[in-house]
Amino acid sequence: MHTRLLSAPSHASASASSSSLPFPAGHPCRASSRPPRPSRGPTSPPLSLRARASMQPAPPEGHSEQPVHGVTNTVVGVLGGGQLGKMLCQAASQMGVRVAILDPLEDCPASSVCHEHVVGSFNDGDMVSEFAKRCGVLTVEIEHVDAVTLEKLEKQGIDCEPKASTIMTIQDKYRQKTHFSKFGIPLPDFVEVDTLSSIEKAGEMFGYPLMVKSKRLAYDGRGNAVAHDKNELSSVVASLGGFEHGLYVERWTSFVKELSVIVARSRDGSTVCYPVVETIHKDNICHVVEAPAEVPDKIKKLATNVAEKAIKSLEGAGVFAVELFLTQDDQVLLNEVAPRPHNSGHHTIESCYTSQYEQHLRAILGLPLGDPSMKTPAAIMYNILGEGEGEAGFTLAHQLIERALDISGASVHWYAKPEIRKQRKMGHITIVGASKYSVKARLDKLLQRDAHDPQKVKPRVAIIMGSDSDLPVMKDAAVVLKKFNIPFELTIVSAHRTPERMFDYALSAKERGLEVIIAGAGGAAHLPGMVASLTSVPVIGVPIRTSSLHGTDSLLSIVQMPKGIPVATVAINNAENAGLLSVRMLALRDPELWDKSTEYQQDLRDMVLEKAKKLEELGWEEYSKLYLKH
Repeated sequence: MHTRLLSAPSHASASASSSSLPFPAGHPCRASSRPPRPSRGPTSPPLSLRARASMQPAPPEGHSEQPVHGVTNTVVGVLGGGQLGKMLCQAASQMGVRVAILDPLEDCPASSVCHEHVVGSFNDGDMVSEFAKRCGVLTVEIEHVDAVTLEKLEKQGIDCEPKASTIMTIQDKYRQKTHFSKFGIPLPDFVEVDTLSSIEKAGEMFGYPLMVKSKRLAYDGRGNAVAHDKNELSSVVASLGGFEHGLYVERWTSFVKELSVIVARSRDGSTVCYPVVETIHKDNICHVVEAPAEVPDKIKKLATNVAEKAIKSLEGAGVFAVELFLTQDDQVLLNEVAPRPHNSGHHTIESCYTSQYEQHLRAILGLPLGDPSMKTPAAIMYNILGEGEGEAGFTLAHQLIERALDISGASVHWYAKPEIRKQRKMGHITIVGASKYSVKARLDKLLQRDAHDPQKVKPRVAIIMGSDSDLPVMKDAAVVLKKFNIPFELTIVSAHRTPERMFDYALSAKERGLEVIIAGAGGAAHLPGMVASLTSVPVIGVPIRTSSLHGTDSLLSIVQMPKGIPVATVAINNAENAGLLSVRMLALRDPELWDKSTEYQQDLRDMVLEKAKKLEELGWEEYSKLYLKH
């Protein structure tokens, strides 16, 4: 590929010389030396252009005057060329959408996959204005851009998505909180502080520990600090740059989980929401994302409603990430919003019908929004964070990647950043599978953790019975599940003697990750039906043989459930079949388990054929002497 570095026109002559951007035909060339690597910060290095030698410049406003071939002729301009920009370009390439990026690093992650790379600062108003002339629509992959210039460009007719007003609101965390509070979005209590006395007063009002935050340039744990008591306030303020840096405080939130919802908003204001996920942080940096989140359905609905309401209060199209706190009393509080694709949505590339990156392009281009639902039952995303500096850090990352390449359902994304530092996001690995159990087990294998510790493995199947006298029968189900390596729990739950325990057990079954319940009962046999009436988790009833009616009473009781309360059942005392039925139910969404179940059936078939062969060879009399018990 031939590339060329072209110096930008001076600010005074930028407009006049913009027509000089086309390459001279047949004379591709490369600069003889690489310029010093600028940071992605607010500095303003000289503007230059990296592009394919065969590329023709975009017509005015980034729109082609030719008939549309493919999805669109519109050139998408992206401020920022980090890993989010890279994955946005990859999605665009699949759709045949041309993407130009503006980023100060010549070798930024997106530079290898974009259609056009303008090397320059997205915080320099003149550079952003010049860049915008080449684009049909302008968007961001980082919110710390020159929003004032975006606002000016909008007034000049440039299409910016999301709108500059949204970027401005989100750039300032205090302004963001104030905005959402006006729309009734649930938030932790917060207040602006600008003097030592005001922050001391906030400490008295909110108590300690006290979360102190910078209004701007705060992300991945940066710009936040905790004061554990009044004596720490001065040092915490100093660590954040002082009151002149712009600070506010929040009441400390005792959350049980951190959740996230990706919301896509189209140009006409309609929205679609991705499944709620749980984010797990390491040193205030997102480390693991589990999809979907293991929370009750009512929490998922509440989180989705909060997220959607927040995004509807903003202006512009695109994908937004809404980070949330789930508190101990089941409140869902908004933490913050990102006006772009987000770390918590990386998994959507492999796990959803429409990735967050394709969705962002659809939204800003005015195309129909895609299906955000998951096409795989479970996914887990693991961030590859720098564990060392220099080559030592790259070696550790490579070792992790090597292990990932040997794991079923794992996809590696390497951002190709030129430098590695501790805690820097260098890539990510997404693992998809048939169940949360299977993807977590594969993550344990990837991280070389002990996946067989009973304290860490959540059961998928429950075996319950009304009395320990049922154990000689019900243990056969346990033997089957153990054979298929399916984690299970076995306990006593009596419908008559411990009704409160039965209610709690059944109501919490789905939340605890149970996928099937095997319930053994004799006599009146109310346990299977009562449990089935309290949970949507499938219930298999095992009729236990009794001394009076030999189990027929148990069988009839289980099968005579009213309409709307289904309970599967098996033969009297046949807990083994209940175990096998649960295996088949789980195998429908688990390819590995399906193979084991199929192999088990094949073994049964082979065993029968082998017996038939021997019977035919030996005759019934000799066969009876050798193989039949008397």
